Amino acid sequence: MLFVYRTHYEGPLSKRVRRFPDLTVLDWFRRGWDADDAWEWVADELGGRVYGLSSVFEAAREHGLPRPETTDELRALLDEHLYVEGEVRCDGRGVRARTDDDEVELAYFFVEEEDDDRLAYHLQEWPLPGDAGAPAPFDPACDVTTLPPRGTGEATTYAVLLTHYDGETLARMAPFAFPGVDLPALAGHLRAATPGDDTWPPELLVLRALVAPGDTTVEPALRRCNQWPGFSLNEEPWPANMPGPHAEVHREALELIAVGDSTGDRSPDRTLLRVDEHLAQMAMHTNETFGFQQWFLFDTAWVAAHPVLARSLLWYAGHWDPFD
Repeated sequence: MLFVYRTHYEGPLSKRVRRFPDLTVLDWFRRGWDADDAWEWVADELGGRVYGLSSVFEAAREHGLPRPETTDELRALLDEHLYVEGEVRCDGRGVRARTDDDEVELAYFFVEEEDDDRLAYHLQEWPLPGDAGAPAPFDPACDVTTLPPRGTGEATTYAVLLTHYDGETLARMAPFAFPGVDLPALAGHLRAATPGDDTWPPELLVLRALVAPGDTTVEPALRRCNQWPGFSLNEEPWPANMPGPHAEVHREALELIAVGDSTGDRSPDRTLLRVDEHLAQMAMHTNETFGFQQWFLFDTAWVAAHPVLARSLLWYAGHWDPFD
């Protein structure tokens, strides 16, 4: 059995993974049914707190609920007694729950399909592998927002931004695509592009603004993004003219990061950043409470070497349930 917790409170990739090779999902829930201290038992089993999960075991002990014998019985008990602020799904693929703690959204999964392609990113640790192959046609198999203008090449660069600034923090933004652009050409493409509508997210507008005239890769701009006075919960200093001419927004953006006194309790020195030729990945430290937010930029040359991981990551960005 595999347990995955999507939680902003833990680690550079905001998730926790535990494996129980000798248990099924039903077995695990049955094993905790008579726990003397449900909260402590869940924490010991799963490596820390899981918001609301102990409620079903507390109810079982308090009310003498029968231990579930089947998935259908487990589903009925979870529907009645599991505390969630969202929804819980219990079926042949396991138990998946989405909730929130009044600050951020959270999700957790108990599944028995570790080899399922859709779980590839869930099981990935920092950093993602950086090797690449020859670009080839690729179907992302999920919704992707295409950002004009189109480049002149054959590759596509994808942007996955696992970011949040309010209570809606999980699967909040579908991936973006720059068609006709590979990652080595992205810096020049961003300089030349003129975003003309509200399609571009603020993160990519900031990245564009922080690409300097002489930058040949996006790595220097990503390092400048890490000094941006924001990217934290309820903190959004987006200059009004961000979609404007590049020279103008670049000058204003440099002035903002030069001030350096509006980052709240962020620790930019704790940010993790790695840039390979066809993959850029950053786990940006945003504050002490909510940890890190993740940016991934990769092109179809990287996808060619890691198609399963790429599809899983793209799906992860826009869907809380890997089997949705």
